[in-house]
Amino acid sequence: MRGVSETMMGIAWDTWRAESEGPTGIARRQQTRLAELVEFARSASPYYRRLYRDVPDVISDPRQLPRVGKRELMENFDDWVTDPHLTLAKLRSELLSDLSRLGSYYRGKYLVVTTSGTTGEPAVLVHDRFSWVVVNLVVRVRERRTLVRAVDVRAFLRRGLRAAALVAGGAHFAGVVLTESARRRAPIIARRVRVFSVLRPLADLVQELNDFQPTLLYGYPSAMLQLAAEQQAGRLRIRPVVAISSGENLSAVGRATIAAALGCRVTERYLSSEVPALTSQCRNGAFHVNTDWYILEPVDADYRPVPAGVTSHTVLVTNLANRVQPIIRYDLGDRVTVAASPCLCGSPFPAVTIEGRAGDLVSFGAPDGRTVTVVPLALGSVIEGTAGVRRFQAIRTGPQTLRLRLEVSAGADRARVQKTVEERLGSFFAAQGAGPVTIDHAEEPPRTDRGGKFRQVWSA
Repeated sequence: MRGVSETMMGIAWDTWRAESEGPTGIARRQQTRLAELVEFARSASPYYRRLYRDVPDVISDPRQLPRVGKRELMENFDDWVTDPHLTLAKLRSELLSDLSRLGSYYRGKYLVVTTSGTTGEPAVLVHDRFSWVVVNLVVRVRERRTLVRAVDVRAFLRRGLRAAALVAGGAHFAGVVLTESARRRAPIIARRVRVFSVLRPLADLVQELNDFQPTLLYGYPSAMLQLAAEQQAGRLRIRPVVAISSGENLSAVGRATIAAALGCRVTERYLSSEVPALTSQCRNGAFHVNTDWYILEPVDADYRPVPAGVTSHTVLVTNLANRVQPIIRYDLGDRVTVAASPCLCGSPFPAVTIEGRAGDLVSFGAPDGRTVTVVPLALGSVIEGTAGVRRFQAIRTGPQTLRLRLEVSAGADRARVQKTVEERLGSFFAAQGAGPVTIDHAEEPPRTDRGGKFRQVWSA
């Protein structure tokens, strides 16, 4: 049995009440749902039955449970899921290999998405209908004043709602699946909501968007930055009301660039395919963890909890709503910092900032033999803040070497931009205590991965 009524009204009402009841009511819901989820996983998932054979019968704290990772879960996929009719082989042959089934419910019950595999092997993730009801209602209730504002609604009423999903097409990625699922509900939605694959040639993408004239954009910020440049060049001519960024980190510079070029409000969402409604953004721009339905545990490199105000090495997440494929203390790979003081918005939910992925940390040698670790966002801001840099990728190839892929702005002197970047990076590395770092300028331009995502900083 679930802890709340399975009707949409019951979930919506409980989601609303959780806010008003404060930390005590939220913690009570989380503990009850965790205990129920663990009990269910033990009974219905052969994988968790084996994994939990030595853990206590009664679970009151997630730290009583072992952590899990994508690799071992995918290796045990058929035992991980709780529906014996679901197998990885069947999903691949009956659904994932068929693009005509994008957005359809598998066996009439499950939405299935894949990850792009930016941190290794792609994952296949299955969500039951209940978990998607929770996602939709949590987003609507918690972001009712921030995701789409009253002034935006008035603009949509005047100009019409036409939503463009800027994501990678050609596979069952979450952005595509959710968009196509919405399109399947009614012809009117299908006409007003479309996927515009960021893997298509840019000139074709620009032409299609000019024809469609979207009033709402959502998807990868790297794609929006490309479109911002096209708008500034006069090739793209659209007037969106809102741009919702997700799937990648968006810097302050990037946000300002998109807003200025496209003339719209820019907002963000922090989520993942495993935990689709993990956070909600408040009016102050902070991301609050929806801890009544999700558990987020920031930990260090040895998986010990880190206190508020300290940046984690990675984070463990638990999805309390999904029963068909339990996600319990899953290593998501993101580096986060929980705010040390309450947010001024008054939300009872903890606020977090996102620093990037643990796998993207880059380390360089210091003159005294130490290792200096650099936060990707800090390194990226130095490069991105250089006049003439349009897009970039920085790949750490050795303890004293960094390979740069630069795309410079139209009319900029490439040699001058490269020299300026080298000077700024030299000062940055010196300030960090690192030794001299050789900058290797690549001939190839920045490029997306197979999932259409655009990584800026990582170690090779």
